[in-house]
Amino acid sequence: MKRQLPPYIYRRERDGILFFKKRVGTKFRTVILETQFPEGAPIPFALHQERERLLGERTPVKPGRDMAAVVRHYMAHAKFQEKKPRTRQDYEKHLAYISDKLGQLSPKNIERRHVISWLEAWAKKETPHKANYRFRVLRIVLEHAIDMGLLPTGGNPARDVAELKYEKRDRQPWPADRVKAFREDFPHDLRVRLLFELLVGTGQRIGDVLKMQWGDIKDGGIEVKQGKTGKKLWLPLTKDLRAALAQAERKNLTILTNERGIGAWSYRGAHDAMMKARVQIGAVDHDIHALRYYTAVELCEAGCDDELISSVTGQSPEMVRHYTRAVRQKVRAIRAQKARE
Repeated sequence: MKRQLPPYIYRRERDGILFFKKRVGTKFRTVILETQFPEGAPIPFALHQERERLLGERTPVKPGRDMAAVVRHYMAHAKFQEKKPRTRQDYEKHLAYISDKLGQLSPKNIERRHVISWLEAWAKKETPHKANYRFRVLRIVLEHAIDMGLLPTGGNPARDVAELKYEKRDRQPWPADRVKAFREDFPHDLRVRLLFELLVGTGQRIGDVLKMQWGDIKDGGIEVKQGKTGKKLWLPLTKDLRAALAQAERKNLTILTNERGIGAWSYRGAHDAMMKARVQIGAVDHDIHALRYYTAVELCEAGCDDELISSVTGQSPEMVRHYTRAVRQKVRAIRAQKARE
């Protein structure tokens, strides 16, 4: 008798149920079809559609053993909770992506080839830098899956995958003319101007600037505790910063507040406000962190050595040299020629 069923679909002899076998790893799993019809009846087209759909579906993972569970476990663990707030904030964006896009997968079903293809796809959709960062977070999550017993020791498929290589564009300090343009264009927006002067005047990261309080201002300077390094600094107020502070209203404990003045200004809110200002003055290529570079360069041009610059920015001598490397040769050449003359 001629076989009527499509290839790979079978009818169980004892009860006439239709099924097919789906390969899962090295084994085959029996999948019972929803579309059933009696033997000898015409084959409904829905049968073909259903088989294609079921073939494409991922095999269910036991609760608590998928990537979403690993992400949740990692975020509740001390390994994540003890990181600096800004680091946690950066990780959270990528952890949310991993949970959303890869959460239904079992760690043991992720292979090296999958990680490589994801890394390449992320770089095409976004940037190589962001793709590499997400890849690092994924590697950490998979390492945590080993700690949870969901992968064998040494079984992290992302461990030996190389990050993407790309030409990195060095961050450049704000040009002096853009700093001048900002001050000329934003005397009216006191909050944005104060944010700008705190960044330039103290040379600190935006996260530390947003946490500064009125009570930190003492003896003509401001006390700072850096979130990333834990360093405590006291920084004299610059002339422009004193002027901006004198115009500001004390609405809250923090110096920089949200629009309603009832809480600290969020990182996202401050970032968006600065972006609008950068667009207005033609400084889109110079981000907020580049103002920290500007401060170091301005001090270098004023004749300060690495130790003096470090006393303001709180950076290591190596980082000071990195921030000022572009202007260092110029400053020394000017000194050399003046001495020569």
